[in-house]
Amino acid sequence: MTTASRRSALKQGSALAALVACGLLTTRQARAFADSSAFELKTMDEVLKALGGTPADSKDITITSPDIAENGAVVPIAVTSNLPKTQEIYIVVEKNPLPLTAGFVIPEGTDAFVSTRVKMGQSANVHVIVKADGKLYSARKETKVTLGGCGG
Repeated sequence: MTTASRRSALKQGSALAALVACGLLTTRQARAFADSSAFELKTMDEVLKALGGTPADSKDITITSPDIAENGAVVPIAVTSNLPKTQEIYIVVEKNPLPLTAGFVIPEGTDAFVSTRVKMGQSANVHVIVKADGKLYSARKETKVTLGGCGG
């Protein structure tokens, strides 16, 4: 393990511990991401397989992001799922070197809404994969990037 990956693991572990300690994340939710290697996968097909297969298209998922992002290093994305029993929300940027960009566990009884910023190396489709009632659903939106954020 390199020094950089050790630091990254320590930072992620500390962040998860803090969220669990504050009651914002259950230990079960923290383990869901701590054990996941899906964030290291390099193709969209590999990510979909790791998440559980091919999702069905859904109009009950809303993606709010700019049509054109001036800086790919900080692209704001918000997702709302109106699917009943939404359990998880994933953001996948199709042309990124590591496409799975973010994953969220949605606690039962809460609104299925997340907001974050992601890096995009180039213009691409942003896919949102939602697990609801044990099934996968998806929506996508194209975002054009004028200045890449993944080393480009």
